[in-house]
Amino acid sequence: QVQIRESGGDLVQPGGSLRLSCTTSGIIFNRYTINWYRQAPGKQRELVASISSTTDTKYVDSVKGRFAISRDDARKMGYLQMNSLKPEDTAVYYCNALRASWGDFWGQGTQVTVSS
Repeated sequence: QVQIRESGGDLVQPGGSLRLSCTTSGIIFNRYTINWYRQAPGKQRELVASISSTTDTKYVDSVKGRFAISRDDARKMGYLQMNSLKPEDTAVYYCNALRASWGDFWGQGTQVTVSS
């Protein structure tokens, strides 16, 4: 049984930092691309950052230089380090494990709120 679970969401002041974690089980983790998406109220879900099985990374322009995605294949975990947070970063953040023809798995999300 595949399980994907996010943690680390919180209320933080503008300029603050958070580290989100994605815990997985039931997949061959080192073969999957790990994506972090977010969805703000009234907006479409957007891809924030991605890290491939070969550790290539991609970011949406709005978070470049502030967010860093990483992975620990031994622990089967993904991470999203978020620095210099802004109110517009407020959203539910989702972890996604993806490998074409193998599977597309999602967590339930973790709330990040940036507010003073």
